[in-house]
Amino acid sequence: MMSFLRAGLALFALLCLTAAPVRAAELPVLRVGVLQFGTVSWELAVMQKGGFAEREGVRIEVVPLALKDAANIAMLGSAVDVVVNDWIWVARQRAEGQDFTFVPYSLAVGGVMVRPDAGVKTFADLKGKRLGVAGGPLDKSWLLLRAYARRTVGADAAGWLEPAFVAPPLLNELMLRGEFPAAMNFWHYGARLRAAGMVPLLSMGEILRTLDVDAELPLVGWVFREKWAAAHPQAIRSFLRASAATKQHMLESDAVWDELRPMMKVTDDATFVALREGFRAGIPAASMGESEQVARKVFAILAAEGGQALVGKATSLASGTFWAGGLER
Repeated sequence: MMSFLRAGLALFALLCLTAAPVRAAELPVLRVGVLQFGTVSWELAVMQKGGFAEREGVRIEVVPLALKDAANIAMLGSAVDVVVNDWIWVARQRAEGQDFTFVPYSLAVGGVMVRPDAGVKTFADLKGKRLGVAGGPLDKSWLLLRAYARRTVGADAAGWLEPAFVAPPLLNELMLRGEFPAAMNFWHYGARLRAAGMVPLLSMGEILRTLDVDAELPLVGWVFREKWAAAHPQAIRSFLRASAATKQHMLESDAVWDELRPMMKVTDDATFVALREGFRAGIPAASMGESEQVARKVFAILAAEGGQALVGKATSLASGTFWAGGLER
């Protein structure tokens, strides 16, 4: 009898070991295009290690990309199913006949940091000074700063101060070397500057409130094609649920960040904490409907500043920019 029981248990264990991979292999696969050194890779690493996607019924395949333009090309060429991009790009593509759509991913955007020895206490003190700006002249944070300057100092920041458009890593280096008294970089680079002793001057929240936008603005999100989502409803909905569950875990657990630390490329505790808390602060809380209403208002501001070079043929936030099938919080 005992021999029979042991044989039965052994067979059961063997079935368990062989059945799990089969079930995992049968799950739909979703290809996520990710910048190799972006913060999105942190969430996907936690998602994969914690099995969040599989529990929701999907497997993810991470496709590393070198540049943001590569992500757009991969998306346009259907080489990936999902990328992170902003809703301005989505609205422009929809105005040109594409069917891309957007689900909020993060609120985290850049602000203005200044050197403590620059003698800059208020935005007005930046008049005539150099401001390093990450990206190019159509960067969304820079355009919002231009609108903010018109509202507060009555001038276009493009001529009122001296903007210099620099790649994000180099901008941080030049700022720390003292070649710029102020910089407007992406949030995670800004967090590194703050940890290195630079001083926050103006947050994106302050800029938006001055522009009468007193609600959270998700600037970047998961972007995919509507037709693809309609053909793969389980894959996209499972992925979005997994993303929400992963973010909640990263919000609540400090231990998961300790595991992520080598991937974050930090050398000191101050930078580590700044990046962790910056990521957490960027997790959206508003509903899809609320986010879309805010985006419609901000679209008008950005379109006025960036013009056709930014929004293309779009004259307003195109219907469907925010996914109608989006999971409400």
